[in-house]
Amino acid sequence: MTSEKERNGDGIEDTVRKGTVLDHFVEKDEVSQMITTLPALENDLVVLERATERFIVILDRYQEQPHLLDPHLDEMIEQLFQYVKDPSSSQWLFHLAFKYLYTLSKVRGPKAMVRHFSHEVMDLQPALEMMKVQDMEDHKTWETRYVLLLWVSFIIIIPFDLSRLDGSLQGQAPIVDQIMSVAKGYLKKADKTQDAAGYLLARLVSRPDLRSEKLPEFLDWCLRMLATTDVQSSEGTIFVTGVLFALCLLFKHGKREDLLQYAPVVFKGLLQLTLPTSGNTLLRKLNVKLLQRLGMTFLPSRVASWRYQRGNRCLVTNVTAPLLTKATISHDNTTSPEEASYNIPAETEDILDHLLHGLKDKDTVVRWSAAKGVGRICGRLPLELANEVIASLLDCLTFRENYSSWHGGCLALAELGRRGLLLPDRLTEVVPIVLKALAYDERHGAHSVGSNVRDAACYVCWAFARAYDPAVLLPYIGDVASALIATALFDRETNCRKAASAAFQENVGRQGTLPHGIVVMTTVDYYSVGNITHSYLELSVKIAQFPEYTNCLIDHLLQYKLLHWDSAVRQLGSQALHRLTAIAPEYMKERVLPVLLTRTSASDLSEKHGALLGIAELSTALCSLSDMCAMASPLPPNLTAFHYRTDKITDHLPDAIIEQLVTVILKFQRLGVLRGVGGEVMRPAALHFIDRLSWCHLPVHANTAVLEVWQEVIEDNFSHGEDAVREGAAVAFGAVCREYYTTSSSAMPENLIDRFILELEGINRFSRRGFSLGLGKLPSFILSSQLDKVLAGLIKCATSIKDVEPKYTEARMDAIRATMSIVNEVGVCVNHTPCLSSSDVTMVYEELLVAMGDYTSDRRGDVGAFVREASMSALDEFTRIVAVENSNLIVPSLCSRVMQSIVQQCCQKIDRTRGVACSKLLSLVHCTSPVIPNIPHHEDLLRIFNREAISDINWTVAHSSFPLLVQLLALQSYTYHTLLGMIGSVGGLTESTVRHSSSSLLTYLRMMCNKKESMDDFCSCLTNVFEDNLKNVRVIIPLLATLDLLLSNSIFDLFLDSEDHPFLLTVLKLTKEEIRRTKDAKKILASINVFCGLLQYHTSVRTRALNQLMLLLGHAYPRVRKATADQLCTVLLTYDQLLPEDVLDNVVIVLADTNWIDPLEKVRLVRDSLCELLSLPVPKLKVTTAAKASNNLTGGGDELGSYKDLVERAGY
Repeated sequence: MTSEKERNGDGIEDTVRKGTVLDHFVEKDEVSQMITTLPALENDLVVLERATERFIVILDRYQEQPHLLDPHLDEMIEQLFQYVKDPSSSQWLFHLAFKYLYTLSKVRGPKAMVRHFSHEVMDLQPALEMMKVQDMEDHKTWETRYVLLLWVSFIIIIPFDLSRLDGSLQGQAPIVDQIMSVAKGYLKKADKTQDAAGYLLARLVSRPDLRSEKLPEFLDWCLRMLATTDVQSSEGTIFVTGVLFALCLLFKHGKREDLLQYAPVVFKGLLQLTLPTSGNTLLRKLNVKLLQRLGMTFLPSRVASWRYQRGNRCLVTNVTAPLLTKATISHDNTTSPEEASYNIPAETEDILDHLLHGLKDKDTVVRWSAAKGVGRICGRLPLELANEVIASLLDCLTFRENYSSWHGGCLALAELGRRGLLLPDRLTEVVPIVLKALAYDERHGAHSVGSNVRDAACYVCWAFARAYDPAVLLPYIGDVASALIATALFDRETNCRKAASAAFQENVGRQGTLPHGIVVMTTVDYYSVGNITHSYLELSVKIAQFPEYTNCLIDHLLQYKLLHWDSAVRQLGSQALHRLTAIAPEYMKERVLPVLLTRTSASDLSEKHGALLGIAELSTALCSLSDMCAMASPLPPNLTAFHYRTDKITDHLPDAIIEQLVTVILKFQRLGVLRGVGGEVMRPAALHFIDRLSWCHLPVHANTAVLEVWQEVIEDNFSHGEDAVREGAAVAFGAVCREYYTTSSSAMPENLIDRFILELEGINRFSRRGFSLGLGKLPSFILSSQLDKVLAGLIKCATSIKDVEPKYTEARMDAIRATMSIVNEVGVCVNHTPCLSSSDVTMVYEELLVAMGDYTSDRRGDVGAFVREASMSALDEFTRIVAVENSNLIVPSLCSRVMQSIVQQCCQKIDRTRGVACSKLLSLVHCTSPVIPNIPHHEDLLRIFNREAISDINWTVAHSSFPLLVQLLALQSYTYHTLLGMIGSVGGLTESTVRHSSSSLLTYLRMMCNKKESMDDFCSCLTNVFEDNLKNVRVIIPLLATLDLLLSNSIFDLFLDSEDHPFLLTVLKLTKEEIRRTKDAKKILASINVFCGLLQYHTSVRTRALNQLMLLLGHAYPRVRKATADQLCTVLLTYDQLLPEDVLDNVVIVLADTNWIDPLEKVRLVRDSLCELLSLPVPKLKVTTAAKASNNLTGGGDELGSYKDLVERAGY
């Protein structure tokens, strides 16, 4: 039961802890019961599968705490082994028991698991027999073979000579030979049994009673197999992998004195192979692993007396106690007499050479294995030889080597440091290398490598923190801390940032000497650095408050991130510099800005791009210092830079720097930097530079040459294909206009506005979009004399809806956005000039309402939805502005049109559009500051969409939105538009939208289907929609589908007793009119269902519908004929009272037995016979004079041509 504290929310943290950390095997009884009832599940496979899955799920919970299973392992394993040892157990139960045993071993680990297996002498023979009868090729029972191999490997450690068991064998090979024969076979299998077989063989041949005979025999067999097996084949590769794995385990678990005499032979045989150059990663890894095991065999097992030994390892003491002096550090740099007395085998040098080469392997697992091997072998070497190995290792960490060598070298350094084999006097050489590795980044084309090197360098720092005394690392701790913090904040890769954070935390805990360690550690913790933007723009500012880290963070950004290969990182780096400027403004002016200006002349594109971004952000930050705005970049999206008061840039920078800033864009334009492939990267940065420097009041007001170049760059980018570039050009244009094109200035080019408006009518869609956005950024002092002209141009662009021009859809959307920018700039009917007059307000509303009818479509689908969404957002914003400044302009008719257009979009089939429409509808309905006047049925809307009812609704989800939206049908002002929107959803293609919209509509109509007046109003509205949209394919096909839905669900049963109800006659008439002379197969097929649905009604409606169906049975399109016959047959069987019984049977037989895709002449004869059965007039073919002449010339109609036309129109 949940505690009161947890229900109140006070115990959330405790609850999470309890949910993730277990203190005992909670499901012990359940698991025991599951094992007990296994035999009863044999005949119920469904229950068995469910139980097995449950067993696996339970045990997987303990993957991180497997020790909790230990008290219960004996009981569970004993239960399962009872099924294994019971001769009466079926094969099914036998294998299932082993599957459960494998699941236990997977969670607890095979080494800990086998200790609980039965291991008496009497178990060996039965286990071996079970193992021998297994089918190696049966992939369904591999768990059985794996656990059997583990079981036998544990049994054979019994302290008895295995040859004593051979006496019970009659005519069979010795038991040892049998085990070896079976296990060798499993070395060829590419599954887990290979690992278990290798372990079994290693344990077997290393027994004291077998080492003299079987050990050399096994080694000889292994070398022979390695030499003769073709590793080029997949089978050979698998076999060699198994042999190498067995040898590695043998030299790991065997005694050195037993293996030493064979080690040279194995080493020689291994050198004769080509494994180091193999393309198989696993083979190279096992080769390195075996080499290190051989090297440890050649050297006596000992602990080097010269290794560094840290005295105190208590974290609390490290943090609280004063630093130990170097005199207290326990290590001895001299070689003991014992070490000098033994010889190092010659093979050791060759092995170390191979391991050092393994550090440069292309795969991480090989380098990692080689690094561990170097550390293990160095721990058995004398000091002089170990120093030589370390010197060779440091040679791997130069910039002549590639990233693989750096990664392997860092891993090896970490292993040496962790084992105390890297003495403190080596740190002077090692620490600078580690600092370089923390910033290592090697560019390869459009990407870079080196993240693994930086990650390994963090591991080195982590290992050093644990290995060395604080007094040893004290001279280097400042540099290490700064490098780790820079990596944790600014590295591009998340894993590197987290690794650096973990290493810094370890240093704080183990060393206790890092500047502001605890505060910094809690700020830059493992989870905080997960978001790169947060790290750059928020955490860096907090850390830079500490003087020890300020300059190093700025230098790191300058030296690495503004030169980074990834443009996104360069952009983040420049924004981080902006944030840090308030902390170190003088350092930025004197150190950073001159460097960035120098880089604008560099040849590398990334260097120029980073410099341009950095200059722009630094200039902005310096000018923002007095307003305390340095922390506000990037600016809020709803404000421009000119909403902030700033200093002039000349107040902060000397004239020499100003002169260089003025010529930057001039220089780029002259050199063509903004053109070509490289220009795609530089254009956004150049626009950002122009925007920021205009905001900083760069003194170029009288420099027409500079302004002309800036204007040229801006206008050139208005036609760019990328949205972000056009947006940047518009922002830059607005900044230039506000600063340099003032009323007192003559710098503004002549006819600038006229040229922009002319571009709105051009054929380039990107130009239309860009120049629309540019016009939207014009300041009010320019618009004062140009407002009518600009508004007229934008409205014309926004309302030029032509089906033949779908490519201009986005241009219309941007024109709407630009119109709203102007509205926000000048206001509505306020006491200043310029402002929108009442006629302008009407023009804007007309523009937006026309845009609400944009249903342009292309290969992407309904692209007009983008325009409608922009228009809805503009209607909401514009109506709020008008309501605040002059609510009298919102007359009832205008407000009705606005609300009706939004309501129609609320019922749309596109989820995204529906979500936007509903949010804007609710914004207007619930607006209180002030209340929007003249909203039709405002009180009813507030009741339907009350805040409690809509609080948890996601309007983009059909099942939650349509039950509320369908209620708008009851509001007279919204009925027509709600129904029009619902028709598109009900007759759409998206299954979930169709299902939930149909269900909501049917539920609503069933509630009112017995109310004649309400049904008459609904039917009248439905026929109005039909009449208004005749020949409109976008509406008609969903409308016919909606009619079919309503007819098939008996919504119009109220009219069953009515004689020729006007609604039914109107539907029949309009449907016939819609398909008359059409070649649209989809429309015809949709109409068939409507005609069939009308058959359930009496009098002339049924007769006319049957006549129309008879015509369709003789249609030129075979698909139409077949669909008509199928649907008519279904309807006649469903409503069996439509025809007399004898006629019904004959009609159904004819409809079902006729092949309606036969030639048209044959089918029409059958159709005519049906007409006679139904007492209907036989349709007569009307042929015009022109058709007769055409038929005489061509020799008849082209049936195949008609069908081809059908296929093409139907989209097949």
